[in-house]
Amino acid sequence: MSTGLIIAIVVVALLLLIGLLVLLPRMRATARHKQAERELHSRRSAVADEHRSEAQEREHRAEIAEQKARVAQQEAERERAEASLREERATMHERGMADDELIDDSERDRFEGVANTDPADRDGDGHTMDDRARAAAGRDDDRDGVDDKRETSAEGGSVSADYQQGREDERFQRERITDDVRDSDRTNR
Repeated sequence: MSTGLIIAIVVVALLLLIGLLVLLPRMRATARHKQAERELHSRRSAVADEHRSEAQEREHRAEIAEQKARVAQQEAERERAEASLREERATMHERGMADDELIDDSERDRFEGVANTDPADRDGDGHTMDDRARAAAGRDDDRDGVDDKRETSAEGGSVSADYQQGREDERFQRERITDDVRDSDRTNR
């Protein structure tokens, strides 16, 4: 080989070596930069996932707290309704409007004239609206609470017997609802 060719090869090799030495730090810096970007992205994702997980947990706790608040609100409303019912019953007893609840059928004679019975309450059920309606319709002309001019219903029973049965059914329903409320109070405590 000729000397010129050897010198040219050595010069090219030296230039390549100098180029590599100059470019190598730049390539390392670029690699470090990309690695730092990847690490930062990984940290960002991890922290974002933690925050999302915490947010979901707090949202779940908030829903539970709202549910408990709704239950507490309904219980408070029920207690208010029960208190109002008790207050109304107390008022009825104070005014003597519920004496029939205090006196058994066997004691009626003993308390006659003492108990506050409304003369407009002809059938003794504690309600006068039905008695006034019958009187206005002319179906109860006498004062003893018994309709002497009984009409028959389509089923063949007397109207007043049907009426009495309806009143008894209604009274039974009221007592059952009151018992249900008392039972629910006992189970909630």
